[in-house]
Amino acid sequence: MIKEKADKDSSQSGASSEETSEGKVSLVGAGPGDPDLLTRRAWKRLQTADVVLYDSLTTNDLIDEIPENTEKVDVGKRQPDPMTQEQINELMKNKAEKGEHVVRLKSGDPTVFGRGGEETEHLAEHEIEFETVAGISSVLAAATESGIPLTHRDYSSNLMIVTGHQASEKRGSTVDWEAVADTVIAGGTVIILMGVAKLPEIVQALQDYGVSKETPAGMVEKATWDSEQVITGTLETIVSKRDKQNIEPPAVTIVGSVVNIRDSVSDYLIK
Repeated sequence: MIKEKADKDSSQSGASSEETSEGKVSLVGAGPGDPDLLTRRAWKRLQTADVVLYDSLTTNDLIDEIPENTEKVDVGKRQPDPMTQEQINELMKNKAEKGEHVVRLKSGDPTVFGRGGEETEHLAEHEIEFETVAGISSVLAAATESGIPLTHRDYSSNLMIVTGHQASEKRGSTVDWEAVADTVIAGGTVIILMGVAKLPEIVQALQDYGVSKETPAGMVEKATWDSEQVITGTLETIVSKRDKQNIEPPAVTIVGSVVNIRDSVSDYLIK
């Protein structure tokens, strides 16, 4: 476990260069967006970091929680000036090798489709100490905050999480869409991340493998953000509802009978 920095201004109090601690990296899960959903450990790391490297899905409200004298670097992969994963890896390494405490702030949880595993491998390869601070993944937040339980004794006892990026590449895809369909048919819940653009292909793939068009489906855009949107329907209607409500990334798609529960509880859901 990496020890917390006792005093980030120690260099200004007469400490010599020999007393400077070795650099280290904290891969911190920022949660779904609302700063109130940060873990206490994540908040502490943000308060003691020398530099914070944050991604494109980090909200401004969360960035405002970082002390003013901390260096903040946007390392998002979105246009107009995206940073490659290789550049991010090198930036983390270089900062740590200078003796800095680097916080790599990643939306959700660092290891759930967040390339956290790749980054820890890179740090270990260069013998840089690191820790991973768990965050609330959008997998959990999108469903829970919208009144959709991922599991329910009467509806679903198993859960599958997949990426929607490769829906159209059936032969080259790392996602077994037949297995995904089997999970839904067996009464399970399927969570699809990063599947907004390819939703029509996802819906078609599930139906091609035997999932009924009447199967409940929902989408949660920007879970816990002020601009959060939630839609529900079926595999037959979810694409048209996406278009009507102009659902855009980041959004989570939920498929399974548990989606119906939202309709029975939403009138009493505090938001």
